[in-house]
Amino acid sequence: GVVVLQTMAYSILWNFHFFLRNLALSGGLLLLLAEIRDEGKSMFAGVPSVGGNKSRTYMQLTGRLLLVLMFLTVFSFDDVAHIIFFVIGLCLVLLVAIGFKAKLSALVLTVILFGGNLLINDWWSLPANSPLRDFIKYDFFQMLSVIGGLLLVVMLGPGGVSFDEHKKMW
Repeated sequence: GVVVLQTMAYSILWNFHFFLRNLALSGGLLLLLAEIRDEGKSMFAGVPSVGGNKSRTYMQLTGRLLLVLMFLTVFSFDDVAHIIFFVIGLCLVLLVAIGFKAKLSALVLTVILFGGNLLINDWWSLPANSPLRDFIKYDFFQMLSVIGGLLLVVMLGPGGVSFDEHKKMW
């Protein structure tokens, strides 16, 4: 509901970057929903269970895949440093997406995105009456939401459909 309301409020229905960022935000919310639904059904909330939960597993996979879409909206190819930064970030995003070393990759990606967010979306440096300030502030907090979703991956792991989980079976 929030994604649709934001689209109407900002009247940017066909903006591709806005669409990808909202999908990434939805991915973070999906990861949170997967964790909440699992804890709600358990007799002892917070204690791991032996049985598998297919819906939770696929919600975590979908959430992980949607989270990495934010990466596509952040970077530009202005100079060699940006291109190197993009290649490193792309490798980390792919690792998170497939669930290989997902916790470490998500943590490094969190640090990179947080630093980039402070540098790119510095809304506090703009005058209070600037209309651009609101848009930059919106981007800043939306990026923080996606960083929160990546921190969920760091805390909870990639889920059942991942290379990390598959390695546990060997």
